[in-house]
Amino acid sequence: MKKRIIRISTGIVVILTIAFIITFNDHYKESVMTSSTTLSNTKIGWGVKRANNNQQPDLGATNIKLMEQYNGIAMGNKDKKYVYLTFDGGYEAGYTEKILDALKENDVKATFFITGHYLNTAGEIVQRMVDEGHIVGNHTVNHHSMPDLSDEEIKQEVVKLQTAVYEKTGYEMKYIRPPKGEYSERTLAITNNLGYTTVMWSFAYDDWDEAKQGRTEYGKEKILSNIHPGCVILLHSTSKDNSEILDEVIKKIKEMGYEFRSINDFER
Repeated sequence: MKKRIIRISTGIVVILTIAFIITFNDHYKESVMTSSTTLSNTKIGWGVKRANNNQQPDLGATNIKLMEQYNGIAMGNKDKKYVYLTFDGGYEAGYTEKILDALKENDVKATFFITGHYLNTAGEIVQRMVDEGHIVGNHTVNHHSMPDLSDEEIKQEVVKLQTAVYEKTGYEMKYIRPPKGEYSERTLAITNNLGYTTVMWSFAYDDWDEAKQGRTEYGKEKILSNIHPGCVILLHSTSKDNSEILDEVIKKIKEMGYEFRSINDFER
């Protein structure tokens, strides 16, 4: 009887040991595969080579590859005249309310990527964005280039803003735009692991420069001549020109046969 008990006990120990080794190895492999230290941290600055005649631009082979690999959003289906309107807002310059008015007037839902400074100084406008059905995206707390930060610093920049927005508005963020359009494979992996979808763009112009306002005709021409199927539009809510031309531009784009869609309904 004793020998049998010893054999059974020994068998159980062996089984448990094997199970532990398998579990440990699986966990180890997963950790190695997902470790950001194994991924490239080469800084990539997002760039777009514009095309003519409202055709899709060239986003670059590396950009396209990484967006596909990490399920990012940059440009939609080339055969469907859908456009996706997004805004970056590092701070409130006094124009977002007018932009929101134009969006409401034209029944268009946009995505606003905000920073910690924006939330802290214009919380009531963020609440209006949420109340009117717009998407509020994460542009990090301090707008630092993410490849320059450690893994933990990136997590803090993203999660602290996410938590603050939720506490103030009850809104749960799920989209992120890397500050300055700078990213790396490492940073994409980190934000993906935090549950975020990265949103870049296929059209932008130099609307962010406060010294270059007062060019409304220039702004309209740039936007309307570069709209294309699947266009992810990046505008800055800090631009006075954008606030003045947005209503007309939206109407013109619709007249061109395009449909404005939320990035929640993005089609590849």
